[in-house]
Amino acid sequence: MRKHLLLPLALFSAPLWAAGLEVTVEIPRLQVAEYHRPYVAIWLQNADQSHRANLAIWYDVKMKDKEGEKWLNDLRQWWRRSGRTLELPVDGVSGATRPVGSHSLSFDDSRAPLKDLPPGEYYLVVEAAREVGGREQLRIPFTWPADKPQQHNAQGNSELGALSLELTP
Repeated sequence: MRKHLLLPLALFSAPLWAAGLEVTVEIPRLQVAEYHRPYVAIWLQNADQSHRANLAIWYDVKMKDKEGEKWLNDLRQWWRRSGRTLELPVDGVSGATRPVGSHSLSFDDSRAPLKDLPPGEYYLVVEAAREVGGREQLRIPFTWPADKPQQHNAQGNSELGALSLELTP
């Protein structure tokens, strides 16, 4: 009879939802003569601005002879902090460039990179660079883990549109 009581107690003691974060990045429509999709790097920084974890790297992953990697150094801040030391493509992080529109990424604390992220102050950083275009970087400060649901936003001016970070406890 005791075994029957333990299972319901175990279910009630386990969290129903994992803590997480959702990032939404908007790639704006630009009225330019020669449009190229931007390369984008999304990563976490520690409070001292040192690199913590890569969340996504969008570039031309399928170009012949890894030719798409040649321009990743145009993502200057990301390249200096992390990119130049990586062996590309990075499984689960590297992906193709994205078209105009909003793109969402979700992460939870049951797997990397949030699984091993210690409590503290961090920045979500998004950097975009485009061939025959410009470069732009947005940063959103946040505290991990969140003690209540939170939404943080930033607005780009050229290569990036709206950026949002949603935290769930």
